[in-house]
Amino acid sequence: MNKLAPLAVVPALVAILGLAAPPAAAQPAPQRQAPVTRAEVQLSFGPVVRRVAPAVVNVYGARVEQVRNPFFEDPIFRRFFGDRGGGSGPRREEVARSLGSGVIADASGLVITNNHVVDGMTEVKIAFADRREFEVEILLRDPRTDLAVLKIKEPPRDLAVLEVGDSDALEVGDLVLAIGNPFGVGQTVTHGIVSALARTQVGVSDYQSFVQTDAAINPGNSGGALVDMSGRLVGINTAIFSRSGGSHGIGFAIPTAMVRLVLESGRNGSQVVRRPWFGATLQPVTAELVESLGLSRPAGALIVSTVANSPAARAGLKPGDLITAVDGQAVDEPDSFGYRFGIRPLGGSANLTITRERRSMTVSVPLERAPEGPRDAEKMTGPSPFQGATVATLSPALAEEIRVSHRSEGVVITTVEPGSPAQQIGLQPGDVVLGVNGTEIKTPRSLQQTTAQRSRLWRFQIDRQGQVINSMTGG
Repeated sequence: MNKLAPLAVVPALVAILGLAAPPAAAQPAPQRQAPVTRAEVQLSFGPVVRRVAPAVVNVYGARVEQVRNPFFEDPIFRRFFGDRGGGSGPRREEVARSLGSGVIADASGLVITNNHVVDGMTEVKIAFADRREFEVEILLRDPRTDLAVLKIKEPPRDLAVLEVGDSDALEVGDLVLAIGNPFGVGQTVTHGIVSALARTQVGVSDYQSFVQTDAAINPGNSGGALVDMSGRLVGINTAIFSRSGGSHGIGFAIPTAMVRLVLESGRNGSQVVRRPWFGATLQPVTAELVESLGLSRPAGALIVSTVANSPAARAGLKPGDLITAVDGQAVDEPDSFGYRFGIRPLGGSANLTITRERRSMTVSVPLERAPEGPRDAEKMTGPSPFQGATVATLSPALAEEIRVSHRSEGVVITTVEPGSPAQQIGLQPGDVVLGVNGTEIKTPRSLQQTTAQRSRLWRFQIDRQGQVINSMTGG
């Protein structure tokens, strides 16, 4: 069975990361030339490795978990031996660990790695190739890109820093090196080429535009560095496509254009990454739409609807407009647009190339944060089908955070506990609750009050990604 997943200790995925302080001055792009003599083929990557390897570290995470004896989940066992402490049963402590890689991003001790390497960890350390270990604190985690920024608590004076290159300058066929700690065996270097660019539909983060490489990467490489032949970081390896959990030569790296945004947020002391809000629902161009849109091929992001007073709406964009480029960078599908627009810094504007009624034009869209509002989050309790769900007041900022693109107000489900009544009836994060038993739901408090009383039959209406669903379940 084919598997595609983020890398860490999970056998079947892999990731690599790396970055560093921006160079003082832009360096000219190196001339690309294939080897033409036997001597050139025998050239070594050693000089590049010696320069960049000291900036790549191992990342270790740990947390203590309370684990319940599985016997206490067996109803027959509980029937004869009782619930033991209100049904919880005795618990034992276990230490969960994660293993990955990281890259020193600047001389102040910033390290970038994958979010899944440190997610949920209470203690994180890094180790250099010379076995020196240092404690770090987590400055920022960004699940939407699967990146995290760490800070060495007492950085040494001899920190090596990996220069961040320009992922947009990569071409298919360029040589690259992957450096990380696969399977915990120690720092390892592999080489390959850039197999493809702007890969979407990978499914391991919200922003999909990955660099694909055939450099061998395996579990433990997560957060390691993908570097070019000038020794500059060009990507953070974060996933592999695999049938067995090992490297099959199809790896995916987060491009440095996205890495820079997350790094700068951590460097500036922010605990979240602020991105520009667009405020529109998009869909890909299907083969059936090519002729009606006057296109030569199915490419671009088609606007389905816009949110009132959003940047997209104020820029004059409307349903039927086809976005083909952002600031001159081509857009082939909605994921490509989300990446290109999402890496733009706040402030100023982005120029979108669009096709409207078969005519091309440029539209300027302001780059601004989505407005926030009081969330008034409530965890649903009581004998209702919503028990186990947490709901909040939807705002443009929350809608952007949980990927609700079709509306910016209402009461939205943010989380659903596993095994809860809410999960059992199919409720999902992102569902907007419209009404329950004939009562319109406008706030989390009104939903709590409406569902506080018992009912033999529950009728409710939700909006799931623009589709209104009417459901019914017994009380």
